[in-house]
Amino acid sequence: MIIEQIYTGCLAQGAYYIQSNGEAAIIDPLREVQPYLEKAEKNNAKIKYVFETHFHADFVSGHIDLAQKTGATIVYGPNASPDFDFYGAKDGEEFKLGNISIKVLHTPGHTMESTCFLLKDETGKDVALFSGDTLFIGDVGRPDLAQKIVADLTQDKLASYLFDSLRNKIMPLADDITVYPAHGAGSACGKNMSKETTDSLGNQKKTNYALRADMTREEFIKEVTAGLLPPPSYFPQNVMMNIHGYESIDQVLDRGQQALTPEAFELVANETDALILDTRDPQTFAKGFIPNSINIGIDGNFAPWVGAMIPDVNQNILLVTDKDREEEVVTRLARVGFDRTLGFLKGGFDSWKAAGMEVDAIKSIDADELANILAKEEINILDVRKNSEYLSEHVENATNLPLDYINDHLAAIDKNKTYYVHCAGGYRSMIFNSILRARGFDNLIDVKGGFKAIKDSEKIKVTDFVCPTTLK
Repeated sequence: MIIEQIYTGCLAQGAYYIQSNGEAAIIDPLREVQPYLEKAEKNNAKIKYVFETHFHADFVSGHIDLAQKTGATIVYGPNASPDFDFYGAKDGEEFKLGNISIKVLHTPGHTMESTCFLLKDETGKDVALFSGDTLFIGDVGRPDLAQKIVADLTQDKLASYLFDSLRNKIMPLADDITVYPAHGAGSACGKNMSKETTDSLGNQKKTNYALRADMTREEFIKEVTAGLLPPPSYFPQNVMMNIHGYESIDQVLDRGQQALTPEAFELVANETDALILDTRDPQTFAKGFIPNSINIGIDGNFAPWVGAMIPDVNQNILLVTDKDREEEVVTRLARVGFDRTLGFLKGGFDSWKAAGMEVDAIKSIDADELANILAKEEINILDVRKNSEYLSEHVENATNLPLDYINDHLAAIDKNKTYYVHCAGGYRSMIFNSILRARGFDNLIDVKGGFKAIKDSEKIKVTDFVCPTTLK
């Protein structure tokens, strides 16, 4: 028997490859399916099933492409009704996979179709629980997402369903079962997830706040729903793609990897109203870029920030990338449903500049320069980190405008004033600056290295540190 977690850090997502006696199953696959095909071929196995724990909101699953390429059966639990061929499993139903079996545990609460899959070994012993977004390590799935899709649901109703699912289906299971969740720390599908990506169920019963044995339903609902931030805007769009289907990843990759000369790139941009997405390093971008392009660096939490910053997954996109990273960028965009990549700039930004095209730049200073300016005059400092980061510790008199809600902040920024913008390390601040630059805010200066560099310089006053775990 083989159980392999395939973890993707950018999305904090765990997909799973399970194999027994020449038969394989994939649980919650990512959009690009070639790695699963290659793994099965290498192991001389046939992919028999694609199990989906629920209709994912934070990424587009590869279930349809994988089924079409292998003949595998797509399996959902009760209450699922997608627009493609699938098998709707009953609660308690078991599926044979080689010498092992996988049992369906319907666990509504995160969504109404949410289902966990319990793996039994050759002897019939329960050994692993693939818990989807029902149970995480240190947390449980947020109960407010499905209400965006089903009108008569509320987060309290969903939380009540989740309370029952955990106590009736999961907590009675043996302590030595290994929990394999769909996400870890960094995912927006929960709020207190651990950096660990697996654990024993017994340890979760001891340490996970939502699994306290003496917890009342009312206490559970209150604690699970407390402190939930609004989900990213692309979540409902990804759910719809997972329900209704999508274009093959092969077509998306072919279209997105069209190499365009600077002249052709400019023409396509004008004709299609495409957004120009520059995925280079933030400081490289700052030194020179195509006017009105936005920077979301590929070497960071790229896909979630694309989803948070670009409101429509159907937006036409043109790419400026580092050399030979075009396929990676197109793939990572497709993971969160952005399939309308129309090509990339051949030769990168250097070719644009060499062609004599118009260029722009963003001024960037280091922490020492910022300290020298602060010593001479009062300035406007924008901290674009999350509010919890800001409350924990920040530059004195800095204003907090979290990048996550950039559109809510426009009225607070005066185009006639100069602002010095920082985040934690320089990634988010350049996203913020590039988006506002494209909207006509010309007086934004980036602080290299962000708050870490500011603090390390020891030249700028910051507030006393407050441990984030003590924040209300």
